[in-house]
Amino acid sequence: MRFLLAIPVPWVFVLGYLIGVFLQRAAPLPVGFPSLPGITFVGALVFTAGAALALWGLVTFHRARTTTVPGQRSSTLVTWGPYRFSRNPMYVGLTIAYLGEAGLLRHVWPIVLLPVILAYLNWTVIPVEEGKLHEVFGATYDRYRAAVNRWL
Repeated sequence: MRFLLAIPVPWVFVLGYLIGVFLQRAAPLPVGFPSLPGITFVGALVFTAGAALALWGLVTFHRARTTTVPGQRSSTLVTWGPYRFSRNPMYVGLTIAYLGEAGLLRHVWPIVLLPVILAYLNWTVIPVEEGKLHEVFGATYDRYRAAVNRWL
């Protein structure tokens, strides 16, 4: 299972997006999305909001002096900042930024591939993280998990 976590999560998003760009060039999808007026501006706003959320989560972890690497032992259970609203605000932020970039660059294939990335996170990465957090923090983590949603 560890080999599945060899690629850092932000790179999973980047690689998924790049595969989508390749597919976009090789086999463009005939969808009206690229011609929507204002999509570039909206995409830029959405990208910025997602990047800000992901950065807020990362800064919160760094201030807590705990790891951001899935499966590594955390030194602190972070439950403040964006972690009051989502147990995975960095992943939520990366997802929002990914969608914003697709709008900004008018790419359709990356959006088609996004569910694969989210499935990988939801059923591979996050269970490893949650198992380690339960191992380290026990009932405190269980209470947090019961009070705050995984995504939103």
